[in-house]
Amino acid sequence: MEGPVEVVGDDGTLYTSRRFTAAICTCRRTRTYPWCDTSHRRRVKPERAAGDEPEKKTDEPEKTDKTKTMDNKTDGAA
Repeated sequence: MEGPVEVVGDDGTLYTSRRFTAAICTCRRTRTYPWCDTSHRRRVKPERAAGDEPEKKTDEPEKTDKTKTMDNKTDGAA
């Protein structure tokens, strides 16, 4: 948005930004709510221990005896 900008909060509080460009925070990490202060950029990912491999992500769910196939038959059933 281009300023000046006025935003009315849920509790009726009027927030005003006189900056030329204003961004509304949606992550709730900002210290200047409702305005974005780019706190979302500082989010730190947890470090992995040495030798740990990242989890493998697949599009296919693991099949178990109770997993149903597309024809609604249970895998492994006669």
